[in-house]
Amino acid sequence: MQRLYDFLRTHPTGVDGFWAVVLFGISLMAEATRQEATGTDAPALIVPVTLLLCLVIALRRRMPEKMLLLACAVGLAQLVLNISTGPADFALLVIVYTVAATGARWASRLALGMGLSAATVAQLRWPERDSTIAGSIVICVLLTVPFALAWVLGDSIRTRRAYFAQLEERAARLEKEREAQAKVAVAAERARIARELHDVVAHNVSVMVVQADGAAYVLDAAPDQAKKALETISSTGRQALAEMRRLLGVLRTGEHQEGGEYVPQPDVEQIEDLVEQCRGSGLPVDFKVEGTPRPLPSGVELTAYRIVQEALTNTRKHGGPNAGASVRLVYFDDGLGLLVEDDGKGAPHELYEEGGVDGQGHGLIGMRERVGMVGGTLDAGPRPGGGFRISALLPLKPAH
Repeated sequence: MQRLYDFLRTHPTGVDGFWAVVLFGISLMAEATRQEATGTDAPALIVPVTLLLCLVIALRRRMPEKMLLLACAVGLAQLVLNISTGPADFALLVIVYTVAATGARWASRLALGMGLSAATVAQLRWPERDSTIAGSIVICVLLTVPFALAWVLGDSIRTRRAYFAQLEERAARLEKEREAQAKVAVAAERARIARELHDVVAHNVSVMVVQADGAAYVLDAAPDQAKKALETISSTGRQALAEMRRLLGVLRTGEHQEGGEYVPQPDVEQIEDLVEQCRGSGLPVDFKVEGTPRPLPSGVELTAYRIVQEALTNTRKHGGPNAGASVRLVYFDDGLGLLVEDDGKGAPHELYEEGGVDGQGHGLIGMRERVGMVGGTLDAGPRPGGGFRISALLPLKPAH
């Protein structure tokens, strides 16, 4: 049964053609019966008119507007040639429904007008014998109602189809928007992971490289200093591994684990430990805090820590062997100010003006992205008296 239903749905013209043949046969039988009852001959054009009306049934879904015009033309021909209505005129009712459901708007309006006037025109052209005026009016009303109902049913189906089409379009649009949002989220997450990896690896590895070079240089002359440098390398490596484990743990679980092997995210309080680590690696750093320290949003705390970390890393990489740095944290009423300066030779202008060349300069790009994510501002560039300067202002929100 389902196969038959699917076949009928996929071959609508064939179904309409079948019913057109049935209507043609019924029309011929009705005309033959009428001839026997009246003893008159059928009009010469009754067969062509019946064929054209049946053609309207057969092609109504393939070309509804053209079939409506054909039905109007055949109806006018019946009026002019005095060919009275018969079963084949049922095609007028069918085409009114079809055009209202699937045809153009102008065709739907034309079908409505034709349907509402067809019964009245037919009654005036072929009035019932021995019928009063009131009886004729009742007949017109009764014959007009099916046309009106056919048009209303077709128009309601058109509205329903348009509604479902709109729902499908909206669902498709929402699906595309979800895919686009998912891609944006993936890109943002990749950028965040890249920043975290860069901050962790660049800072800790640079400390390890500096300490390793110093240990190699004084290994024979000052074994105690070499031992101290190796201890710094060991502790820095452990710290790097802990942060890497924390980051990988977040990627695996999507949550920050506390009390386990993963350390918490760095915050403003750990900036002092970061400064001490840099001092231990041989970089003189002056650190001061102004204002009254208070709890900050976690995003602001992590951003502040990473900015200081990256700035000191850049000082070691580009400032030269005798460079020194200073770090200032200023608590304002509505913001946290950061100022990191060094007196080294500074970084090449390509790193801060163009965002990096040949894959370099990602640290400053990461700083700007981090500051932008918390709604802050960042200024980075060479100092007038030599060296490099990074200034940032991070807005604060009340801690809840």
